[in-house]
Amino acid sequence: MDSQTPQSSENPTILLGKYELGRRLGTGSFAKVHVARSIETGEVVAVKIIDKKKTAEACMEPRIIREIEAMRRLHHHPNVLKIYEVMATKSKIYLIMELAAGGELFTRIHHYGRLNESAARRYFQQLASALSFCHGDGIAHRDVKPQNLLLDKQDNLKLSDFGLSALSEHRGIDGLLHTACGTPAFTAPEVIAQRGYDGAKADAWSCGVFLFVLLAGYVPFDDSNIMAMYMKIQRRDYRFPSWISKPARSIIFKMIDPNPKTRMSVETVMETKWFQKSLETTELESGESVLESDDGGDGPEKSITAFDLIGILASGLDLSGMFERRKRREVRFTARVSAEGVVEKVKKIGEKLGFRVGKKKEAARARAVGLGKGRTTVVVEAVDVAEGLVVAEVKVSEGKEEEEEEACWSEVIVELEEIVLAWHK
Repeated sequence: MDSQTPQSSENPTILLGKYELGRRLGTGSFAKVHVARSIETGEVVAVKIIDKKKTAEACMEPRIIREIEAMRRLHHHPNVLKIYEVMATKSKIYLIMELAAGGELFTRIHHYGRLNESAARRYFQQLASALSFCHGDGIAHRDVKPQNLLLDKQDNLKLSDFGLSALSEHRGIDGLLHTACGTPAFTAPEVIAQRGYDGAKADAWSCGVFLFVLLAGYVPFDDSNIMAMYMKIQRRDYRFPSWISKPARSIIFKMIDPNPKTRMSVETVMETKWFQKSLETTELESGESVLESDDGGDGPEKSITAFDLIGILASGLDLSGMFERRKRREVRFTARVSAEGVVEKVKKIGEKLGFRVGKKKEAARARAVGLGKGRTTVVVEAVDVAEGLVVAEVKVSEGKEEEEEEACWSEVIVELEEIVLAWHK
């Protein structure tokens, strides 16, 4: 633990007679995090304060239990954020954790831009080591991204936020995981399918995206529309910036392989020459910056704390952030049919309910069709993201009359239930 003194008021809050609470580090939907000092030893820690009532109402208890269990099992790895103690009252749960005084790696990237290769490799080595340790203990993190990677005072990486992690005892009878979780820009394409996936290989995908972000300063796959984004993933539609070396490109290319069977694992990447290359300490000792900012940037962006993300669904992937700004009614769903199958179903619904059926649009993996009635138009777009799995979006693109819009919307949604695997709002 650290031994600094936290900032505190003249009348500090004493937590269960053991810790003096200091300044707040972050706030989320179900928890807040404070710096705290042990009254007995003077050591400085971080305290995550979880509201029991809010977590119960949101059915978040399993996620809290997973986070505590995973952190306890991984306590001894130097690049995993340590948990020291768990306390509770009738209304609160308190997780006493290691203080990552260096803050979030996410904040550093947003403020200063991409890293040079030596610095990126060092963080990547530490992340891979932590994930390999997790996998060896039967734990898949499933939410690897810069916001969940913290830094200590010595600039060492600390893997945190194990609320979405999957323990080996939570796997299905086939040994695979069957829930979709994570953050879309960093999530492996097979995870959304919920048909069973290798958690370690899913972490490898996220690890590859992470390395790309460190070296490029932005994510490889990004689009305001999730249909377009997943089409890019399937086609490997991304470009490397000119400054990324060939060995680093090779690793990234093999880790963000949309086929999990041929994807490079974390353990395999640790055996590569690029990974094993020693850090150039002379560069760091000379005072040369390990950060490389792009010219003409828009300046620092407001940082997002790791705990702002605590509300991500534990049993389903929240896709809302990946679509264009909502246009009135809009919902997404997954189905175990093809994109063409979704469109044909929608056409039949339209004919059955007396809608005007618009001419369907086609792209490589995407299909779209519109249904019209009166002054309301309902559009359905679908894209194949894996064999036998489609992600589709239903939205009202035009609607002048509220009652008419409501009636059209309800009719279409009810009929689509026959093919829907899961709805994602």
